[in-house]
Amino acid sequence: MTVSRGGYGGTFDCDVLVIGGGIVGLSTAHALTHAAPGTKVIVLEKERAPARHQTGRNSGVIHSGIYYRPGSLKARFAVSGSAELVKFCAEYGVPHRISGKLIVATRREELPRLHALVQRGRENGIPVRELGPSQILEYEPEVEGLAAIHVGTTGVCDFGAVAARLAEVCDSLGTEIRCGEEVVAVDRRPWGVAVRTAAGTVLRSRALVNCAGLYCDRVARLAGDDPGMRIVPFRGEFHELARPSRVRGLVYPVPDPAFPFLGVHLTRGIDGSVHVGPNAVPALALEGYHRREIRPRELAETLAWPGTRRMARRHWRYGVGELHRSLSKRAFTAAVRRLLPSVTESELRPAPSGVRAQAVLRDGTLADDFLIKESARTVHVLNAPSPAATASLPIGREVARRALALL
Repeated sequence: MTVSRGGYGGTFDCDVLVIGGGIVGLSTAHALTHAAPGTKVIVLEKERAPARHQTGRNSGVIHSGIYYRPGSLKARFAVSGSAELVKFCAEYGVPHRISGKLIVATRREELPRLHALVQRGRENGIPVRELGPSQILEYEPEVEGLAAIHVGTTGVCDFGAVAARLAEVCDSLGTEIRCGEEVVAVDRRPWGVAVRTAAGTVLRSRALVNCAGLYCDRVARLAGDDPGMRIVPFRGEFHELARPSRVRGLVYPVPDPAFPFLGVHLTRGIDGSVHVGPNAVPALALEGYHRREIRPRELAETLAWPGTRRMARRHWRYGVGELHRSLSKRAFTAAVRRLLPSVTESELRPAPSGVRAQAVLRDGTLADDFLIKESARTVHVLNAPSPAATASLPIGREVARRALALL
């Protein structure tokens, strides 16, 4: 199907072309068709099906938004997105559960950070309850701590199923989702944008949206833009608890505010299993889901980015600790015991890993907020790791608003 005529004398294949069939790309397509009915949207996904990477490889947590700086995109979109996501799941029959979670301080030096989280939660409009040691046991009988906070709006769902339902809704509204189409060239002109895929397909669009996740910086460069960042992949390594009945809901440590990672935590999933983790270690490939998976060219590009070296110099001690827990099950178990003191090594079984697409700026800063940039005929989503799945519906609306403004 072709749509409006272009200024170069040809025809457009669509109004908006979305690169990336993860939950953010699908939410953007969903928002475009609702905000401007009749808008022709095509989604290109390089895999054989949507949601094969960050969307389909995570612990399934519906985040409350308590961790994020008040006023930031993460705070605003996680708080509103969590409520919208629950409503979406209920409407479309997606498995979900709002179980609440504990954030537990196990050391005295963590208490000021825990109290700061209480204040941040209240600033973000999130109801929190402060707990003492005996009250922790009312929620989680096998968890020990000096103090904790209970966040009642946190839950779990199947984000792969959410993405599948979004794809179905988009399809019913006329959006084309084309899988097995990896974009290898972008030609941006005054009249619009043309892309070519590895399969030889050429598509012309009035506007382009880049939701390519692990590859978003590459797509930005293909379009001729300098994104000012690079994606540095971090593998999140999980284990599974052999006796899931020991954990009722979600249990987190107090995070270090210097990092976007939340530390080793316990997550009772929608299927009743309990995931433990993740470690966050640098992956040696963009899709480095396994320790031995190395792609020399991708690794060389990551190491050549000045921000990677500056980040490593700044945070090497943290990185050594993560790597130690990755290589030593005893060390990983010790981290888990901070929350669940009676756990043993034999109770922790390896589970599938995920990869976080973390944007690192040139100065070595790990981008803390969602990062969305616009250029001629193009919107780039350049940093959308966790809690992007939770916040996907408002993120999609924001990206759609910017894309429609380009038209």
